[in-house]
Amino acid sequence: MIWLEALSYIVTILGFPTAIAVIVREERLRRRNEEHELHRNLSEEYDNFLRMVMDNADLLLMSRTAPPSPLSDEQCERRDVMFRMLVSLFEKAYIILYSEQMDIEARRVWGSWRDDMSEWCERPDFRAALPAMLEGEDDAFSRYFIALSDDIDAKARAKAR
Repeated sequence: MIWLEALSYIVTILGFPTAIAVIVREERLRRRNEEHELHRNLSEEYDNFLRMVMDNADLLLMSRTAPPSPLSDEQCERRDVMFRMLVSLFEKAYIILYSEQMDIEARRVWGSWRDDMSEWCERPDFRAALPAMLEGEDDAFSRYFIALSDDIDAKARAKAR
């Protein structure tokens, strides 16, 4: 009987902290899997957007400069709609993935989205349309994206000198 009582104390002393550790570990894994799933879904949306860009190759959206000849009204409208879709996707990524306190993995994931945003901000027509597209969007995202765009714009002007 004494052995059973001693064994129950040992199980309580060792089992309870072990159970807590297992629960915490499982919760971290679940959270990490959710974050990976969110990033995967956002990446799929961006891939779909890029397919749409390919389907609208006449807009020359993958070039880093604005199209050499003026676009027709219909082309301008398609371009503007696609720009709005892109900003909406970037806002979604910002809201879901961005945080001031990111771990290394989250910072790496966010860095790829920041690179995509920067790449689009290199287009003068995108930068020019950005203030209007950010009206009504999340304030923190708008400030972040405007700062990024201003930084790209300043680099472009410095490079042009």
